[in-house]
This record gives sequence, structure tokens and C-alpha cells, in this order.
Amino acid sequence: MEDIKQYMKQVGISARAAARLMAQADTATKNRALTEIAAALQAQSTQLLAANAKDVQAARANGLDDASIDRLTLSAKTVNAMAEGLLQIAQLADPVGEISDMSYRPSGIQVGKMRVPLGVIGIIYESRPNVTADAAGLCLKSGNAAILRGGSEAIHSNQAIAACVHAGLRAAGLPDSAVQVVATTDRAAVGELITMKDYVDVIVPRGGKSLIARISSDAKVPVIKHLDGICHVYIDDQADLAKAIRIADNAKTHRYGVCNAMETLLVNAKVAAEVLPPLCQIYLDKGVELRGDDAARAIVPQMVAATEEDWRTEYLAAILAVRVVADLDAAIEHIGTYSSQHTDSIVTENYSRAMRFLREVDSASVMVNASTRFADGFEYGLGAEIGISTDKIHARGPVGLEGLTSQKFIVLGSGQIRV
Repeated sequence: MEDIKQYMKQVGISARAAARLMAQADTATKNRALTEIAAALQAQSTQLLAANAKDVQAARANGLDDASIDRLTLSAKTVNAMAEGLLQIAQLADPVGEISDMSYRPSGIQVGKMRVPLGVIGIIYESRPNVTADAAGLCLKSGNAAILRGGSEAIHSNQAIAACVHAGLRAAGLPDSAVQVVATTDRAAVGELITMKDYVDVIVPRGGKSLIARISSDAKVPVIKHLDGICHVYIDDQADLAKAIRIADNAKTHRYGVCNAMETLLVNAKVAAEVLPPLCQIYLDKGVELRGDDAARAIVPQMVAATEEDWRTEYLAAILAVRVVADLDAAIEHIGTYSSQHTDSIVTENYSRAMRFLREVDSASVMVNASTRFADGFEYGLGAEIGISTDKIHARGPVGLEGLTSQKFIVLGSGQIRV
């Protein structure tokens, strides 16, 4: 344990020193590093896939479930996608140094804000080795140093990707320690990382609810995170029902195991008998298990009875809770009670109701006439995301480059003194 403490302390010291250099790096240097890393990934594709094959073989031998193995497995296509993602980040505007809100004060000074890096970002994630490249690229472009701790099952893959990252950093004249992948699989390293207040400025956990809950509970460093994605779609009685069916179908069935998939459908009582039968037939044809309240089950008898727990559950599976509500007030009340403040959507042609929904639903993403599946950094024009935050302080919603920076006040004077 003492060896782990010393190792992680040294990682932290190196990261803090690198963060100072990264904050000084100009846009051209950072973009060169990104393009060099992308080139290294493509050039080393065969070696990356060989390293990944070791991880996959070990994972199968250890009985890892099929879904986790699927997330763990790399292919030539996914390696190219990692490289392309880095090139896309290079094309994004650099937020560092951006000055905004400049104004003259009566004293004659000018006051404004400048965007600056956070410093050292610790990222803890599970079996997706592509996160290593994505996280490195986002932290690099936003002028931060990164400490990456991937899942133990992906150790060979992550180290192989890290070698490509370091080659790109060196080619651009930046320090290897700007991106460090924790070399040990010992879980004690996570405990050290999330408590290193002197060396780490923020932690971003990427993974399942249990991982994020543990880190949120134990961390002494600020955490950017979300725990659940209990997302709702409310079909209003003034909705275009054909539009509503397309949106509600897509929000649930486009992908099941993602945090922005709809988990509860709310339907206004005035249109429930018209919209639920055709919509639920689509769900049933796709193998979705429906759990409804009494009013919904009276219309679609194939539903099983929903319990109180169903309204609070993120299924991440082909299961959907369905509730018939009296009106917009009841829908907003339900969302306020059960939502995880991730993403919620209303389908309506009534402008006033749409605006009420936008104002009164307190979630990181609130939508009108759109699928919850759009709650994603790429779809929002961020280029990429480090994760999604349901917190209200610093960053909320998909966290891209801007979310990995902060602002400081700047003052421009011409000799003024305070009297």
C-alpha cells in the first residue's frame, strides 16, 4: 500500500508540473500534438489490436459478461474512429484565453473574464479503452494535464494507446506527463487519486452507477458526474401525435443501454387512448417490456403493473414505465419527483406549454419536440464530451472543452488607484 501511495504521489507531482506547461501551450502546439497522436494510433493499429486481444482473452477467461467484452473490444474501425475523434478535437475552437464580458467601470478600469484550464483532471473509467484517447484529447486541447485510470481489464490496451499519446506529445514538444495512464491495476490507486487535493483539481468518473456513487462518496476532490439517467418524454394533449410516436419510439429503442434513453413515458389523459395503442405496439414488436399504471393498463392490457420503484429506475434495458397524467402540471410534478435531472422532453405544438416545460423542468437538458437521445456532446456541437454532468455548479449537461475550463476575472487599467 505504501508503494501505491508513493507511486500515485509521484504521478500527481508530475501532473501538476505538466499542467503549468500545458496552460502555456498555444493552440498550434496543442493541435499538432492531437494530429500526431492520431497518426500514431493509425500507424500502430496492428500493435494496438494485439494488445487489446490480450485483454479480451483474459476477460473471457475471467468470465466477464458479453456486454463488457463488447465495450472492451477494439477493431480497426474503432482505432480509426479514435484517430478521427482526435482530428475533430483539433478542429474545434480553443477555449483557453478567450476573453468575454469586458466593460468599463466608473473608475476607468475595464473588467472582464478570461477562460483558463482547470489544471489536473483525474478520469476514472471502466472497460472502454477508446476513452483513453478521447479523454487525453479533450484534456490536451483544453490546456489541462490528465491522470487516466482505466479498468484493470483494459490495462494492455490502455498502455498501448498511452504510448501513442506520448509519441504525439513529444512530437509537439509537450511533456509525456501531460497525459499519464496509471500503470497499476491495484484498486488502491483509485482511492489515492480521488483524495489527492494537492495535485488533482477535479475528478471525472465514467462508468456504472456503483463506480460513480463510490467515487462521489469517497472523493476529497470535486467530482463532475451523473449517477442516473432517468429520462422522461411527456406527450401533451396538443402534440402532433405522429411526431410524438416517432420521438417516443426513438427515445426508447434507438439504444437501450445509454444514459439518455427514455425510461418513463408520460401521456396526457386526453390523448392516451389514441396514442398508446399504436406506440405500444411498436414497443411490443421490438421486445420492450411495458410497465404501466392502472390507466395505461386499461388501454394496453399487455402491460404489467408498474410499482413505485419503476418510476425511480434507470433500466438501461428494453423496459419502459408508462404513466397517464392529467395535464402538464401533473407531468412536471412527476418529473420533479422522480427525474434524475439528466434529460427530459415534451412533445407539444402549444408554444406556451413548451416554454413552461423549459422553464420549470430542472434538468441538465430540457427538450421540446425532440428525442432525449440528442443529449450528447457531439450532437450539441461540442465535438466530443468527457461525460455528462447533472450537477449545478461549474458544468451541467454534456461536458466538452469549455466544461474542462474555468474563468477568472481580469482587470485592465491605466494607472487607476482606489480612493
